[in-house]
Amino acid sequence: MKVNFLGYESEIRIGKYKTEDQTSISLIDTEDGEPVAIATVCIPKVKVNPGEVIIKDYSENEGILDVLIEAGVISEPKRYIKTGYINCSVCDLLISN
Repeated sequence: MKVNFLGYESEIRIGKYKTEDQTSISLIDTEDGEPVAIATVCIPKVKVNPGEVIIKDYSENEGILDVLIEAGVISEPKRYIKTGYINCSVCDLLISN
């Protein structure tokens, strides 16, 4: 599956964070194979249900939530997790690797 984020046509890659049992979503440029963004964030000691992801929609990732929802990669936010001054969206992952 591909999405366009920040003007880059990107392939979606699903992975796992090594330190926690949380799923990651990476965007990889289809032209040169370079990383474009990591759409998720790993929050230690936060439990998420199987099939859920925590989306980083701030700083350099601002707007990624809407892009991934529109592309059918994730659901609308189900709930939010506060981390520092930011609320991160918890969404269902709608695709598989």
